Amino acid sequence: MTKTKKPVLISILELGGYPDFTRLYQSLGYEAHLLPSMRKATKFIKKNRVNTIIAEFNFQSDFRDRSSQVETLMACLAQTPDVDVIIFYDKDQQHQFDRLAERFHFKAALPYPIEEQDIKNVLQC
Repeated sequence: MTKTKKPVLISILELGGYPDFTRLYQSLGYEAHLLPSMRKATKFIKKNRVNTIIAEFNFQSDFRDRSSQVETLMACLAQTPDVDVIIFYDKDQQHQFDRLAERFHFKAALPYPIEEQDIKNVLQC
């Protein structure tokens, strides 16, 4: 008898402008991992097969060559284009996020405040 492996979802909660939805992810059948930094997330991605990533877009004007840590994430995923990436963002940063979205494909982008039902809808489609 073969054991079916659950899809792996990581949630990167750097600044935390939203609740921890780990229980929701698990209820939807994911093996969920909550990671506190992009550095830990990229390390995890390099060692594990990940199906879905949820990350925050936080515009950082002090970065010289990028606008946020999401660009670091997307560079890490360049060899694995089948990973679904869902981004949470602040409506005040819409313009900066739109520029990023022109360069990278995201499964979904959800503005704050994040509602559990919105995440559920995105993950179930």
